[in-house]
Order: sequence, then C-alpha cells, then structure tokens
Amino acid sequence: SYMTSGGFALSSSAADVAAATVSFTGASGTADALTAIDKAISTVSTTRANLGAIQNRFDYAQNSINASIENLTASNSRITDTDMAQEMSEFTRTQILSQVGTAMLAQANQASQGILSLLR
Repeated sequence: SYMTSGGFALSSSAADVAAATVSFTGASGTADALTAIDKAISTVSTTRANLGAIQNRFDYAQNSINASIENLTASNSRITDTDMAQEMSEFTRTQILSQVGTAMLAQANQASQGILSLLR
C-alpha cells in the first residue's frame, strides 16, 4: 500500500518483510536466520514509526480543526443570539445621553458668556 500525508510518502507491502527460507542447521544457518529476523523486525519497526508520525500529524490537524469549529460556533452563537430590540434600546439610550450632554455643555457655555457680558 502507498500513502502520502503532508508531503511524507509511506510505502509498505508484505514483500518488504519477505518470507525467508532459513535453516537452523549449523552455525551459519542460525546466524542467517537471526539476520533475516532482525531485518524483518527493523522493517516493521520503521514502518510503525512512520505510521506513528503520520498519525500524530493527523491528530494535530484534527485538534486544530476542532478548536476552529468550537470558536466559529461560539462566534456564530454570539451573532445569532443578539437581542436586536434590546440592542436598539441601548443604542437609543446612548444617543439620547450624548445629545443631553451636548445640550448641557452648550447651556453652560452660554451662561458663562452671559456672565462675562455683564461684567464688561
């Protein structure tokens, strides 16, 4: 089988761990058998390590996507759950307070101008 993830290619097949005809007769047969077994273990270990690295990448990507989904859901909820009537009332109240403040400043300015004109 062949797999690519994030630019990392992994290829593995049963042929990578080939069946070896080994003989346990004699010292050289036993040594050859151990060499074949060590090679098979090394191939399997390398493949497992590569699969683990790919799995870690997928886990990281999944966690990142889940966090994005949660953040977008919360943002969407804040937008759609806004009570428009309450927000318009608050906006109107703020506008009125601003206008009252401006009117009070204008009156205070006129009063001080009147006092100055009396003193002249």
